[in-house]
Amino acid sequence: MTRTFAKMVRRAGLPHLQLHGLHYSHATLLLKAGVHPKVVSERLGHANIGITLDIYSHVLPGMQEAAVEKLDRIFEPDANENSDPNVSK
Repeated sequence: MTRTFAKMVRRAGLPHLQLHGLHYSHATLLLKAGVHPKVVSERLGHANIGITLDIYSHVLPGMQEAAVEKLDRIFEPDANENSDPNVSK
């Protein structure tokens, strides 16, 4: 499969690409788009989400900051007035 892919890349006149690079790009783009890591893990065929997070966690350096910001918004006084009625205050 790798040789066939390399031939296709050459025939298309593309710069050198490796098949695994597409795998990595696929995962990176999904994670940056906000797709849940569990979904990405399943798409990649990883045995568990820990593998995906270990390999690709550097793609999401702002995850901790984003989590804190979301939590802060939950506790903002104005946010509670427009909050989901299904969530207890």
